[in-house]
Amino acid sequence: MRLEVDVLRVVLKIIGLLLAAVTMTACVQHYRNSGSAELPDRAPDALRMATYNVHYIILGQQTGPWSVGDWERRKGPLDLAFKALEADVVTFQEMESFAWGSDGSVNLTLDWLLAQNPDYAAAGVGDWQVFPSTQPILYRRDRLRAIDQGWFFFSDTPDVIYSRTFNGSFPAFASWVEFERANGARFRVVNVHFEYSSRSNRLMSAELVVARISPWIAAGEDVFLVGDINARLGARTHRILEGAGLSFAPVAGATYHLNRGLNLFGAIDHIATTDGITLVGEPVVLRQKFDGEWPTDHYPVIADFELKNR
Repeated sequence: MRLEVDVLRVVLKIIGLLLAAVTMTACVQHYRNSGSAELPDRAPDALRMATYNVHYIILGQQTGPWSVGDWERRKGPLDLAFKALEADVVTFQEMESFAWGSDGSVNLTLDWLLAQNPDYAAAGVGDWQVFPSTQPILYRRDRLRAIDQGWFFFSDTPDVIYSRTFNGSFPAFASWVEFERANGARFRVVNVHFEYSSRSNRLMSAELVVARISPWIAAGEDVFLVGDINARLGARTHRILEGAGLSFAPVAGATYHLNRGLNLFGAIDHIATTDGITLVGEPVVLRQKFDGEWPTDHYPVIADFELKNR
């Protein structure tokens, strides 16, 4: 009996030490991946690019996380966050309002932000039956004009709308928009959201992106690849994309915070550019609440650029 008690004490002590080590590691990671910075003033000719994963809304649910009721709490802070970006272009991921069997025509977040920000228009959207509209790209009307747009799914049949990913999981895709500046110069923005749970899907998605954007790069276009890549800098996913001639802005620290402000690992939301586009200053991650709330479970990422084709 005494031996069993002694063994139990040892086991409990080991468990306590392990829990303490895990807690300490989490605290260290949170400290390493935190920090805040203010957005700098933008240079006159710079283009301000941002990306923001805003999480989907569950239309059939009135209470609880990501419900319609929760959206009523979040929508004011989200608008404040959007305004704080002062961006020319903002790519969004998970801007979706859905219910099982719904027709895809409802997008509460998109309608709200456009109504609150009349200086912006939306591209990368359309009739849901022919254009997947859950990854819109908002842009300033006075600085830019959208002249073309398209999409492709991360799938063996990329041109089939809503086709499932390579391993059969939920559909994931890229939306893209070609913009024209006031001086006639053009650039293209590709907005992606790679799957978080499947590394093989991410790698094949990156390879498909390379295949689709390589002709634009070869033609000398200015191209941005922006979005939730669900991989940290240095990962093989990034190396595949870099092989096509893309360079990633050095986003430091967490961009995903578990909807709790917990910064446990490095950036998974990124902005990459083709040769000739110059990063002005450092990218900024706005790690803060707005009106006392977290608008979503990601932080927005913002960076300023000067384009080759000016």
